[in-house]
Amino acid sequence: MNAWLLAACVLLPSGLGPCLWRACRGEPARRLPAMALAGVMAVAVFLLTARGLHRTSYVDVALVTAVLAPTGTLVFARCLAGGARAEGAGGGD
Repeated sequence: MNAWLLAACVLLPSGLGPCLWRACRGEPARRLPAMALAGVMAVAVFLLTARGLHRTSYVDVALVTAVLAPTGTLVFARCLAGGARAEGAGGGD
């Protein structure tokens, strides 16, 4: 095991674990930043794993996660706001 994989193994439970715990528990306003930070931690773990295994193709997983994590956070924020449309938006009557 090299230093990159060791860093990924340390970051997974110590960094991602508390983020996921906070994202599943507590009030909704505190869940949102935890979910955003969990996405960042997941990207870091994927990049460290790709570097540790010497597989550049595994970086693609990190790139896809980096693009989709903020989208998930925005969806959660929309649900937190009640899912209401802005006034004047949409094809109303």
